[in-house]
Amino acid sequence: MTIQDAPETMHGITDKVFDSAAGAVADIPDGASVAISGFGISHRFPSSLLEALADQGAKALTVYCNGLGSQGAPTAQLLAENEQISHLVASFSSRPGPPTLAEEQIVAGKLDFEVVPQGILVERMRAGGAGLAAFYTTVGVGTAVAEGKEVRDFDGVPHILERAITTDYAILRGYRADRYGNVQFRGGSRNFNDSFAKAARTAIIEVEEILEVGDLRPEDIDLPGVFVSRVVRTTTRVDVTQLPQRANRAADSRREYEGKPALSRQEIGRRAAALMPDGAVANLGAGLPNQAVNYLEGRAVTLHAENGILGYGRFVDLDEADPDFHDAGGNFIGVLPGVSFFDSVTSFEIARGGRLDFVVLGAYQVGGNGDLANWAHPGRPGGGIGGAMDLAVGAQSVIVTMEHVDSKGRPKLVEQCDYPITAAACTDIIVTDLALLRRGENGFVIEEIAAGFTVDEVLARTAMAVDVLGPPRIMQEQW
Repeated sequence: MTIQDAPETMHGITDKVFDSAAGAVADIPDGASVAISGFGISHRFPSSLLEALADQGAKALTVYCNGLGSQGAPTAQLLAENEQISHLVASFSSRPGPPTLAEEQIVAGKLDFEVVPQGILVERMRAGGAGLAAFYTTVGVGTAVAEGKEVRDFDGVPHILERAITTDYAILRGYRADRYGNVQFRGGSRNFNDSFAKAARTAIIEVEEILEVGDLRPEDIDLPGVFVSRVVRTTTRVDVTQLPQRANRAADSRREYEGKPALSRQEIGRRAAALMPDGAVANLGAGLPNQAVNYLEGRAVTLHAENGILGYGRFVDLDEADPDFHDAGGNFIGVLPGVSFFDSVTSFEIARGGRLDFVVLGAYQVGGNGDLANWAHPGRPGGGIGGAMDLAVGAQSVIVTMEHVDSKGRPKLVEQCDYPITAAACTDIIVTDLALLRRGENGFVIEEIAAGFTVDEVLARTAMAVDVLGPPRIMQEQW
């Protein structure tokens, strides 16, 4: 009996290696449910298996993933471009930049989309793999993702019921595996692979290297072979210097108000970094919040990333980049002594379990009661929650960094958010290019303003009620 003839019920000691990616996905039928690993817009997707599945052509697939990734790269977008997906369950359907074909299909009604917070997606998969039916969580309470779901109070706190997920197949990517299907991951590329494998009836993984049984040390096995059905060697090589990168504005870019320069993006990050004391554990959201990284270097602040890293350092240039060392925003990073890597289930246990002292997030709007809105933008289908909902409800303190007004000059500090909210009453501190505000018992208080500006000039661009309890300090003098 060849491995291709082996029954799927054989999860134990049997040779699970397939000769090709095409052979490994050949039996995925129309209408199957498929979980696909990969992080951000381009990092460590199972590209060989995705190309093979695109060539195989199975249609009407239900796809579970963090996001489909970037067009023009060997990501899960290949399946959308080939119109093979009928239902998408993901943390991201849209990102900054031109609309993707998947977004166009959502607008046209060809593709159903269900948005799920990133940490809840992996937890639903973990529950499915563990044989659990459902669980209750505070993540998403009071937001659009709670619509239609059961709500129950525990100790006076509302929780929503989230159902477990199981899938027909999982398409995954690892570092090394042996012929029994024992898998080793590397760096921050473990992310969803564990939970997706455990939730799937048939887990298929591509790896850089296939070893003989016994050549992979027991302590190096991150995912036991009992969860893996098929192993294939990666054939699609991706040059990290050619990977699509998240589009970010220049760190030194700044706005002018009435001809006066406000804080630059890097200065906003610098002020946010100064709020975090040595010994803190912090998570920095993608985009503007990441500007704090360079001002934390050399300090005793431990950085956490949702893809499964604790203890990373500065951003590195592409010529220094290791494809497995990147943060949740897709930035290539250096690692520090004592760094640890783990899967996304563990990462969100850190987040939701109250072990993050600070989370720094961007926002479209912040409400006067501390409501945060940062995942959905009018005019774009779906949205991009990522890990923000999990992070916002679990952190000891939430810092929002953003420009004071949007690109059309409209205030982003509003009495009540009219964008869909990410979490209710979670924002503790706001750092903008004009002011620093802290939430007290009666709302936000302006504590600092940017040099060269007056309180009245800040208030003129603020649409929420705020207090000024004394002469504000100058922001640039506080770092």
